[in-house]
Amino acid sequence: MPEVLLSTATSQPLLQLEGLTRRFKGRTAVDGLSLSVRPGEILGLLGPNGAGKSTTFQVLAGLLSPDAGLVRFEGRELSLSDPSLRRQMGIIFQRSSLDDLLTARENLMLGARLYGLGGERARERVEAMLSLIGLADRGDERVSTWSGGMRRRLELARALVHQPRVLLMDEPTQGLDEAAFRTFWAHLKRLRDSEGLTVLLTTHRADEADVCDRLAVLDAGKLVACDTPQALASRMGGDILSVEALEPEALATELRERLKLDAKVVEGRVQVEAPRGHALVPRLVEAFPAGRLTSVALRRPTLADVFLQLTGRALGADVPTAEPAPRRRR
Repeated sequence: MPEVLLSTATSQPLLQLEGLTRRFKGRTAVDGLSLSVRPGEILGLLGPNGAGKSTTFQVLAGLLSPDAGLVRFEGRELSLSDPSLRRQMGIIFQRSSLDDLLTARENLMLGARLYGLGGERARERVEAMLSLIGLADRGDERVSTWSGGMRRRLELARALVHQPRVLLMDEPTQGLDEAAFRTFWAHLKRLRDSEGLTVLLTTHRADEADVCDRLAVLDAGKLVACDTPQALASRMGGDILSVEALEPEALATELRERLKLDAKVVEGRVQVEAPRGHALVPRLVEAFPAGRLTSVALRRPTLADVFLQLTGRALGADVPTAEPAPRRRR
């Protein structure tokens, strides 16, 4: 598939993936992935579990070696184990990697020292990051007592304590409630705006995809689309009707045969896309006896709907073959 670049032609990419491929026992998890990311961009890899997102993350993080393809940083070809690239990266894993026996300050100081910062410079960065995430007054508490949202903010601070140019995140807000989600992204966008941080993340959340500048939609290891969230949403031609019924599969078949509608069953509901959804609602209700339809809801399309249209699969559904967890390098 040809490389997908940003629409801003004058932008020089900071990070480029060219034909990245990774296989597991004959199965291709990432299939010739080519992407370019410009400085200061938030690029999301969108797809369900098994789409190839986490394998791409693991390759970029240096946890897996690719079978083919290369990575360029500011135009220079790099090995993914090259320390010159890894020094430029901050990494947030899907699962917490904080030390519960340490305080917040101690976790941040450990992160600083791992990246070669010491002395007064390390202390300055630790205090600056605690202030940034709004937890300076709790820096001497053990993180084992903290909520999930607070821990995630601390992981963000630790990943950025050495001032990397690229932040790599794997499902960064998984398990966070709505308030913690908003707080996490508010801090991250403030950093992007003030320091020009470049962010590459994996996600299967449509609400998280909405906050990205661009989305690379992955399905079964392949890139199927890459554009802004707004441009992707505009591919849907109209409204979405979501219909609940006791027998959704049978209802979808009737809608296709009797009303010539492209009806699909998504997460137990019948879903229909229509240019003028409000005009279709009375037609649906009148076409079936009372009680056959338990509810009919009308809404605007979301990125989850776009994914369904592009791949034929719901964003929340897993790809049948799961990606194996990599062995960590010693």
